Amino acid sequence: MSEGVEWALHCCLNLAWAGGGRALPAVKLAGYHDLPPAYLNKQLQALARAGIVSSVSGPKGGFRLAREPERITLMDVVAAIEGPEPAFRCADIIGRGPGAQAPGRGPESCLIDLAMGRAELAWRRELAAQTLAGLMEQVERGSPGVPGRVRRWFADA
Repeated sequence: MSEGVEWALHCCLNLAWAGGGRALPAVKLAGYHDLPPAYLNKQLQALARAGIVSSVSGPKGGFRLAREPERITLMDVVAAIEGPEPAFRCADIIGRGPGAQAPGRGPESCLIDLAMGRAELAWRRELAAQTLAGLMEQVERGSPGVPGRVRRWFADA
């Protein structure tokens, strides 16, 4: 996965902690984590296309969550940034070269492809079972004051 997934997840958490449907500019979100604003804006645009955040224009514009944190899964964010394609793609090398298997024994019978497919399905299910709200709860339990620091920083910035 690209670093854009990490950036997008942290920005979604920050938007949730900012609360009240408040819109935050990409520059402010980038400043909080010392990220390049232009590149972060591309990640935020991908989240907007996926309906995870919405873009607000005007002097108090920026980005805000488009739905409640309980309705945003980690898989939603991964798919928005990385796309829906599988992480592993079998190139059918089992059917090429001097070690090639007989015709009809391609990717559908490749044990590596099958194992990778099962692993990816498990990974996607796990990500789909975890919501942004669940992450927020875990952070708040493990790091007292984190949401307060986030809110204060965005209020002061």
